Amino acid sequence: MSTGERVTVQVGPRRLTLTNLAKVLYPATGFTKGEVVNYYSHIAPVLLPHLAGRPMTFIRFPDGVGGQQFFEKNAPNGAPGWLPTVTLPSSGSSDTTTYALIEELPALVWAANMAALELHVPQWTADRDGRRRTPDRLVFDLDPGPDTTIVDCCRVAERLHEVLAADGLTVFAKTSGSKGMQLYCAITTDDPAAPSAYAKRLARQLARETPEQVTAVMAKAQRTGKVFIDWSQNNPAKTTVAPYSLRGRDRPTASTPLTWDEVHACRRLEQLVFTADDVLARVDAHGDLFSGLAGSPSALPTR
Repeated sequence: MSTGERVTVQVGPRRLTLTNLAKVLYPATGFTKGEVVNYYSHIAPVLLPHLAGRPMTFIRFPDGVGGQQFFEKNAPNGAPGWLPTVTLPSSGSSDTTTYALIEELPALVWAANMAALELHVPQWTADRDGRRRTPDRLVFDLDPGPDTTIVDCCRVAERLHEVLAADGLTVFAKTSGSKGMQLYCAITTDDPAAPSAYAKRLARQLARETPEQVTAVMAKAQRTGKVFIDWSQNNPAKTTVAPYSLRGRDRPTASTPLTWDEVHACRRLEQLVFTADDVLARVDAHGDLFSGLAGSPSALPTR
């Protein structure tokens, strides 16, 4: 197949034209756009529930990993008329942004065909009338600084797990698909600012208890040998990579839900690196390890 070939396919009720399927998007491994489309098509049953109602921010790699990449919040020109969108006020301005909502397989395949390798969503949903609901997720992004790895993140994750569980929250873990990992809890709150405030308090608490291992500030000068607990992704203006999203790294790795047994057992960084093929095999074996997230909301602690 030539890289310029166009193929018309039927995806559910939609007819889509796919292009350049033989184009290599991951040069280090030869992973093609066609393989990206295949991955997202097969992971869709477990991925789509985690995207439903969440305004989508894409990171697109039209020339593949290593080439130009860009964030795209506005649904692009030429988006199909059937694609659902939601228009919301832009943060800090009087403008608005019209976001795509990726809620069915054809929309996911359409996005993959645009080389939207990474899918990022906020910790809240929106209704079709352009109203943002209060946050329903709490997230901690554990980012390893120089001289640390995801192994160190696992040790911090264990500590956070204990504190969050003591506060009555059910905690789910996943890799970021890059260097670190994230912890999620389903929450209920009436205050959009409360998740950031709560997460910041916990991050600072762990940094005080073990300043040689943890930092709660973003300054790179303070991160060598430490894990940065990024609490700021709970800000309603921020987004986090979605479960099962590919990442724009050398290899087609994906953000992968984990069991707590895997977190506890991690002693080598290679243990928690999963490619697209690995993730599909894990879902075949274990189903969606994040499936319980939607069914386990707890009131956000006020401490």
